[in-house]
Amino acid sequence: MSAASWTSLQKAAGPVSRETFDRLVAFEQVFQKWNRRINLAAQSTQDDVWRRHILDSVQLARIKPDAKRWVDLGSGGGFPGLVLAFLLAGRDGASIDLIESNRKKASFLQAVVGQFNLPARVIARRIDDAYPLVSTPQIVTARALASLSTLLDLSAPWLATGARGLFHKGRDYRAEVAESTQRWSFDLIEHASITDAQGVILELSDLRRV
Repeated sequence: MSAASWTSLQKAAGPVSRETFDRLVAFEQVFQKWNRRINLAAQSTQDDVWRRHILDSVQLARIKPDAKRWVDLGSGGGFPGLVLAFLLAGRDGASIDLIESNRKKASFLQAVVGQFNLPARVIARRIDDAYPLVSTPQIVTARALASLSTLLDLSAPWLATGARGLFHKGRDYRAEVAESTQRWSFDLIEHASITDAQGVILELSDLRRV
């Protein structure tokens, strides 16, 4: 990978070691091989995995650099969950749970966790079956999984008890926020996306039913 890729990672994630950069480059190659077999992400993004998926994922680490207990919902191809696991590696007590009910995708996640010895646990279950297994996360993430209203339903057991949500959203996020306020009350911070001029990361906390 080029020096530009190294610079782009630092810009998106904050300070990152050269070793972590090299491991993410290796992961990108592994992802592309698996993606050709089991369709982990849209084939239209196959030639721009670094920017479209990896950089888009690592920006969460800049928002909450001190968080150690994470859970990623519908981890799929590993974005953002697996990428965050690379950034958490080597941090004492840091880990992320990857919840993915699709068996093929869960197998991919487990293979990468094993290959790179990542501080991650793959939970191959539906999200609502995983609540007893993930008790006290600090951060809940999800990317390209569901509408915000549905995400709040799925993550309520954690967000209503102290966790914060970091959810990638696109240009229509305001409509999703408005819809969600019909059923939920929450504190909201909008973070501009580093990789998508029309995208945001929504940071939600103190979730309460209306």
